[in-house]
Amino acid sequence: MLNRKSVINNDVIIKKLSDAGIENPEEDIKEIKKIVNKYIRNKIKNSKPKEDEQYKEGIPFFDVYPDYDFTKLPSWVKQNIEDARIYGNSKQMVILKDGRRYQLNNTLNDLSGKEWNHFINSVINTNYTTNGKDSCAHHIRKIHPTPKPPKLMKEIIEFFSKENEIIFDYFMGVGGTLLGAGMCSRRAVGIDLERKYIDAYKEAATEMGVPVFDCVEGDCMEILADDNKMQSLLGNEKISLVLIDPPYGNMMSRKKTGADIKVYGNVATPFTSSDKDFGNLDIYNFYDKLKESIQLILPYVKKKGYVVIFIKDLQPNKKETNLLHAKIVETLNDIQELNYKGLKIWADQTAKLFPYGYPFSYVSNQIHQYILVFRKEK
Repeated sequence: MLNRKSVINNDVIIKKLSDAGIENPEEDIKEIKKIVNKYIRNKIKNSKPKEDEQYKEGIPFFDVYPDYDFTKLPSWVKQNIEDARIYGNSKQMVILKDGRRYQLNNTLNDLSGKEWNHFINSVINTNYTTNGKDSCAHHIRKIHPTPKPPKLMKEIIEFFSKENEIIFDYFMGVGGTLLGAGMCSRRAVGIDLERKYIDAYKEAATEMGVPVFDCVEGDCMEILADDNKMQSLLGNEKISLVLIDPPYGNMMSRKKTGADIKVYGNVATPFTSSDKDFGNLDIYNFYDKLKESIQLILPYVKKKGYVVIFIKDLQPNKKETNLLHAKIVETLNDIQELNYKGLKIWADQTAKLFPYGYPFSYVSNQIHQYILVFRKEK
């Protein structure tokens, strides 16, 4: 059915054709429409999804791999193995009926090609709710000044590990990393100085119905340096991913200023009062301690395993740029067996905005954090 706009457009076209000396513009428009419609119908009829063509050309999985070790396959492939097919000369690509594909020689994760491609976008925009069932028990976890969203941690964990592998977080707080691991069939170990945060994690995990993993209360530096404790936590297995959000350079232990007073009050909000808390160190000692902690845990990380670190820059101060993420990359990349692989920028769209600097100077509302990615090479 023609709407008013299409009728007007037709009238305009007819007038222009008439002005150009076309004798029967209305008949010409009808013919053009017939040709276009026929072209579109043929295009739809003759076009088929590439994945569908590959699936039809593929060979049933069992015909190619009758004795394959199915424990190596992701759950989503195993659940559909009867209909799975092998495609390509290398015989490494598995294709399912719905078009999902998985490379058998993928040693990093259990993702399909599309999921892999989605993750390597360098920017993540999120708007996680803090209310209701989808909040991942935020009402419990909010006792921590900066709780990380479990769904975001799950997405990171799924890229940098396989099912049932070990994830380690020695700044666990209220357990965003551990909850994320429990949501995607990984195992996790956490360390934190503060018992109330560990208890909050366990309460949140119970409410969410995900596994409650082993946690240790104490100084991470002492625990990481104790081989007996580490072996008892890991059971002689290697860590696939170290995922941490360290407290940085006494940022939270300073009294709040400006618009932050509206959120926190004119008081400091440290994570803990301990002198062993990284959040109570000045920024330069923080860099050194962070590097030392990475050096301590690397022997327990598998070859080609990853270390992923959340960090947020401080505001510039005169000639001090306060680009913490750049300094951390430089500091940790100095570790011989560790290589910097790139970063992702996480933009948290739930962050509150304030008129910093108004009306005199530009001051950024930093709603983003950097997710720094390092890989152990040996």
